[in-house]
Amino acid sequence: MVRFNKYLGFLSVVSFLLLFSCQSEIAEQEYNTQETITKTTPLTTFIERVVMQKTSQDNIIDNTDCFMIKLPYVITVDNVEIPVNSYDDYELIKNKTDESSNDNDVIYVHFPITVIFSDYSEKRIYSQTDFNNLLYDCKVKSDDLLKINCLSFNYPITIKIYDSNKQIASSVSIIDDKALYVFINNLADNHLIALNFPLTINNLTGQKVTIVDNNQLEKVIKETIEICKENTSTILDFNKILINGPWKIAYFYHDYEKTQLYSDYIFTFNSDYTVKASKLGNSYSGVWYSKLENGVREFKVDFNVNTLDDLKLNWKLFEFNNSKIRFRGGTSNSGLETDYLYFIKIN
Repeated sequence: MVRFNKYLGFLSVVSFLLLFSCQSEIAEQEYNTQETITKTTPLTTFIERVVMQKTSQDNIIDNTDCFMIKLPYVITVDNVEIPVNSYDDYELIKNKTDESSNDNDVIYVHFPITVIFSDYSEKRIYSQTDFNNLLYDCKVKSDDLLKINCLSFNYPITIKIYDSNKQIASSVSIIDDKALYVFINNLADNHLIALNFPLTINNLTGQKVTIVDNNQLEKVIKETIEICKENTSTILDFNKILINGPWKIAYFYHDYEKTQLYSDYIFTFNSDYTVKASKLGNSYSGVWYSKLENGVREFKVDFNVNTLDDLKLNWKLFEFNNSKIRFRGGTSNSGLETDYLYFIKIN
């Protein structure tokens, strides 16, 4: 009788392990689809930038997109004290400065104030000196790609999560932009996530649009970046920035993610259209080419070594600033570019 119970116990353990294994495989298969993204997937970073804290609405006061001043606070313009209690007050302030014959209107902020950064963190500022120091730090240190404006999500949004290390599936309901930003910012490398479609967004014209998959969402975000005037920044010279390297690859996707295969290379682009890639004491020569075609900057790079052949694609410049360059290329059946090449400047 004892042996029989032990045998039953053994069968119970084996059955449990088999069941757990099957459930894990099912869960992994469920999350291993084209709708699954990770923290490094381009769509994930696009979503994160859509839901950043907007910091440009008070530029008439602070002249920076680095942060915004938290409401309420008080300013003085032309010896007139003005309380700033809502975003609508910025239009009133603009009208006030426009009606003055003095083109050098000085706006004085009453301290202390609290500023909010694009990642929703806050900092208390107690004096004009502190404020000036913050503006200087922003100008010197901050060169991130900014918030994507003219697009907003409607909530709640459900996101499925799969932990590939623990083989645990779960889901979370997101209720606002801040919660979605924090969620994405805290994603681990081993987390696979999938948005629960359909979901709705408000587009450039304020219309509600139903999104049914990742491809459609990414396409809408890309179009918004290129069309919305609020997303345009100071005109930069691409060629001058490119030759002001060196650079390394921050993300590379061609058929599958290949970032780790190329992350150790250091790229130096020269004004004579030559380029050098260095890795572990070895140096490889190549050429680069760039031109504007119908308003889109095309880019090619070609090396004299087979190990770098994957980079030899017809790239289109998507976004760039002084420290980041992002290309996309390739085309899927849906017409969406499927390959990505991101460079980041080495300081």
